[in-house]
Amino acid sequence: MDLLVTTAAQRPDLVPLLDDFNDWPAFMREDMLSPLYYGDAVAAHPAHVLIAVDRDRPDRLAAKGYSVPFTWEADPDEALPPGGWDEVILMAARDRLAGRRGTIVSALEISVRRDLRGTGLSGVMLAAMRRAAAAEGYASLVAPVRPNAKHLHPGMPAAAYADLRRDDGLPVDPWLRVHVRAGGRITGVSSRAMTITGSLADWRSWTGLPFDTAGPVEVPEALVPVHCDTAQDLAVYCEPCVWVHHPLS
Repeated sequence: MDLLVTTAAQRPDLVPLLDDFNDWPAFMREDMLSPLYYGDAVAAHPAHVLIAVDRDRPDRLAAKGYSVPFTWEADPDEALPPGGWDEVILMAARDRLAGRRGTIVSALEISVRRDLRGTGLSGVMLAAMRRAAAAEGYASLVAPVRPNAKHLHPGMPAAAYADLRRDDGLPVDPWLRVHVRAGGRITGVSSRAMTITGSLADWRSWTGLPFDTAGPVEVPEALVPVHCDTAQDLAVYCEPCVWVHHPLS
């Protein structure tokens, strides 16, 4: 594949392709903070929106990446936002309203077209995201990583899962492994990186599951069980993330 990886700032004509696919599980599209970023990501942060196309198929999106600068004064090797993905979006929105540039960049999403997965394209996009952040003068890229095989172990604590290693010392999780191979350092875990709440009817519509019994409910593609409260007609999902720091020096 003759791949072109560019930014929305460099190739605004390719921006409409960003809507070509969205493979997030339906329930994850209900995160209430997402619109603070995705509502105007291209207009607000065009240098941090990545677009990848095959030069032989320039009308079809191959992969996309989103990141955002935010202000963080602590050493990213020692501490990163305990609220994970959601908190980064809130802090970035506050920075924008206050006219602040931000001090580091956080990845928010790298998505690869389904038929191109397993080709190494996720690593290519991560490398491009690192370069884009460095080109804008930032010394660190951090990532609230959603480990892409954690959903196979919903009952395992996120920290224990992040610690799983292969014989070669690399993480068992494929997406964490891509980050570590690219030079990232796993620095910790957030247990509430994304919080999604809804009525039981909402959750039934998002998942097709009955949500008629109080307690934990295992939902396909969810990293941990969803807590179902039938007495309150409410279910809550707190998705964890694994924080990774990529120094860009």
